[in-house]
Amino acid sequence: MTIYLIRDRATKEQIDEMLQELGEYIKLAVDIERGILAGGGEFHADCESVLLEDGSEQQNIWGADWYPDAQEVTYESLINIRPKQGNRTLEVLFPDVRVKIEEIAKNLLSNL
Repeated sequence: MTIYLIRDRATKEQIDEMLQELGEYIKLAVDIERGILAGGGEFHADCESVLLEDGSEQQNIWGADWYPDAQEVTYESLINIRPKQGNRTLEVLFPDVRVKIEEIAKNLLSNL
């Protein structure tokens, strides 16, 4: 299982390695404050752990999936269930958070 902490634009090799686990898409945890993400592996929580170890704060990390072929992000993950933050579902409900996730993912992962 390969999980990368991505601070700068990912390489084609990193994308290919992150795709090895699930094939068509990559699990992500995105820190919307720091503008970084962790990707790869089988579970969003594994990516989240990488960000937490790097100093990210829990409330700023959101789970998503990246589909490289379509260059699209989806916003569902168990780590997104946060009643205290008003997000009671797997899906990120806040439009502003979704925009930040998409911007960060596309900036770091798109067109490779």
